[in-house]
Parts: sequence; C-alpha cells; structure tokens
Amino acid sequence: MIELLPLPSDQRDERAAMWCIRLADAPLDAEERAAFESWRAADPANARAFEEAVGIWQGIEAITSTPEMIRHRAQAVERLRHLNSRRWSRVTAVRWPTAMTACVLLLIMLTFVFLNGRPTRYETAIGERRVVLLEDGSRMTLDGASAITVRMDDKSRSLELLSGRARFDVAHDPLRPFSVRARNRVTVATGTSFSVELLPEQVRVVLFEGRVEVIGQPAQNPAPVSRRSPVARTVHVPPEPAVVLNPGKELIASTSDIAARIVDADLRHALSWESGLLSFEGEPLRLAAERMNRYAKSRIVVQDERAGLYQISGVFEAGDTDAFVEGVTALYPITVTHRPGEIVLASRRETVRAEN
Repeated sequence: MIELLPLPSDQRDERAAMWCIRLADAPLDAEERAAFESWRAADPANARAFEEAVGIWQGIEAITSTPEMIRHRAQAVERLRHLNSRRWSRVTAVRWPTAMTACVLLLIMLTFVFLNGRPTRYETAIGERRVVLLEDGSRMTLDGASAITVRMDDKSRSLELLSGRARFDVAHDPLRPFSVRARNRVTVATGTSFSVELLPEQVRVVLFEGRVEVIGQPAQNPAPVSRRSPVARTVHVPPEPAVVLNPGKELIASTSDIAARIVDADLRHALSWESGLLSFEGEPLRLAAERMNRYAKSRIVVQDERAGLYQISGVFEAGDTDAFVEGVTALYPITVTHRPGEIVLASRRETVRAEN
C-alpha cells in the first residue's frame, strides 16, 4: 500500500516535483497511478503545482543541452532509481525528507535555468509597432510583424532579430557589449543608436549615431564533402572581418554569402516607419512589398522576377495597401489579381505567358 503522508502547503511543490521525476523515470503501476491521481484530485493547487513542475522539466530540454545540465538531470533520475530500489510503494516519513531534498534541488535548478537561461521573446503582429524598455535601460522599437529574442547577463547583452525590423537606442555600458544577430551578421555596440532589418535575402543595418561593428559569421552548415571522400570532415570557415559603420551610413549585406556594401543612408526615410510612414527611394518592388506586408491585411505577392525588379519611389502610409498598389500599377505594366488574403502583382509579359 502506498503511503502518502500529509504535507504542509508550502511543500506542495516538492511533492509535485517528486511525482514529476517518478513519471519521467518509468510508467506507474496501477497502485502508484491511483495514488498519484488521488493526490492531484485532492486539491486544485496540487494539479497546478504538478503542471508547473512538468513545464519546467520539459522546458529544460528546449532551453539547453549542455553537459552540466544533462549531468544534473541524470543525477536526479538516478537518485530516484536508488529510492525505487528500496520500493517506491513503501515511502516513509524518514525517506520523504531525503527525496524532497533532491526534488527541491532539482526544482531550484530547473527554475533557475528556465527563468534565467531562456531568452525573452518580443514580437509584434501585422500592423503593430511596439516600444520596449529593456532591463539595462536600452530602448527597442519593433516594426510590424517583427520578432526578437533578448538575453542579458552580467557579461553581455545578446539579441537575435528573427524577423522584421527593430531600432535600438543602447544604454552605454562598455563592460557589456550589446550585440544583435540577424542571420549571418552580428552588430556590436556599447552605446549608440541603430536599426537592423531582416529581409528575405538581406540584412540591413543603419547607424544613426555612435559607432557599431558588423561582423560576418560563417555559414551554419559545414561545407559539403565529396561522396568520394573516404573520411567525413568539417571545414571551418573563418569569420569575415568586422565592418565599422559611421553615422549616416547603411550596411546592406547578403544573408547567403559574404557580399556586402556600405551606402549613404537617408536617415529621414530610415526613421519614417516609426511615425507610420514607409518611404522608398528606388527600392525594388519585391523589397518594398515585403515592408508593406508588415502592415497589410492582404499580403502583397510579387509573382515574377521581372516585376520584382521595378523600382519604387514615394512615401506611403503604413497599411494603405490600396494606395501602394495603385501607385505601382500606374507606373509599370503590372497586373493585379485578388485572391483570399493576397494581392498578386505580376508583369504583363508573365501574365500573357501564363495565359498562353
């Protein structure tokens, strides 16, 4: 008979952690399952505590796979197996403190990793802009349909732009570099103002004031090895030299290779999106459409390469897709097709070819 001694409410988390470890170790037998269900149903707080313990337990796998964490988790499970060797079904008041101590240590460890090791994610919906004040005092402004993760500790401030665009006004802290990764480029600053934009084939960095270095990173995948090679090998590609940007300059870099160039930036246009306007000056239609889509209820799809290369100039209100499409079709031989949730733009030559 399984004996579940009553515990004070402040020890509910320890009991939940113990059940979590037990379930992770091996399937429960009928008697253990009945005891578990009885404990969980006895108090809604028990069920909530168990769900939190499971979330932390599962979360660590998604957060990290470092040798230290694998070792700690293996030790916790091995501790449980040792207790089981003395029969789980005969848990006594003497053994519970030992088991609870192991659970408390595990729960503290997992909670620390879950809360401190996992980066904080910020994102905006289509048509939404958001200003975030980070814990170090830096200010981050997100464009529509953008996402970024932020991880800060005593030695560094590491961010990763996953999609869209963001501007950063960085609090000065020379001991903690502020870095923003976007695909294969990392922008490093200690105190300055700049923006990073991620497009399908480009990373763009605009520096408004201060100084930044943009570092190219090697490809994430190793270089291919010939099938004839008898020994598999990984080719280590050295990082590209850092590019230093001065205020008023923009770096336009490829996301697939080392190609990059620095151009003069129109800072007024580069900041217009923060006030709800999108400015284009000789911008290829495919990139202009990508930016408009961050605010568009119906996504603009540029169907062919010819249409995508048409250059767009002008200022449009963010979200005013109709005005943008009217302007494009007035200047260029482009046809418009409306589909559910999409506005398809195609050059007339491609349209005729498709019809034939």
